[in-house]
Amino acid sequence: MTAPNIIPFPSAQGGNEATGFAHSPPLRLMKSDLIEKASKVIPHPPVLINLVSRRVRQLNQGRAPLINPAGYGMRLGQGDIALIEIIEGKITPEFADGAAE
Repeated sequence: MTAPNIIPFPSAQGGNEATGFAHSPPLRLMKSDLIEKASKVIPHPPVLINLVSRRVRQLNQGRAPLINPAGYGMRLGQGDIALIEIIEGKITPEFADGAAE
């Protein structure tokens, strides 16, 4: 499986020319091996994307990681942390009807 091409969209408010987002940190892609492993745990891409997105939002708002990022021997971004939490079964999707995937 190859990594998808990332195409930034321009922001209506201007913003960072490289990424098209108003307040964007330097563009950094998540490690593809983490994405592959997480997609084996959650095989539906839209569910995986939404779960990672929501978890990254929580981490950015100050929630503590459910893993020890220092124990991985590399610098981990918020998306990497969310993916590892999914791989290790620390977080799972919950649907409106109460069923987990």
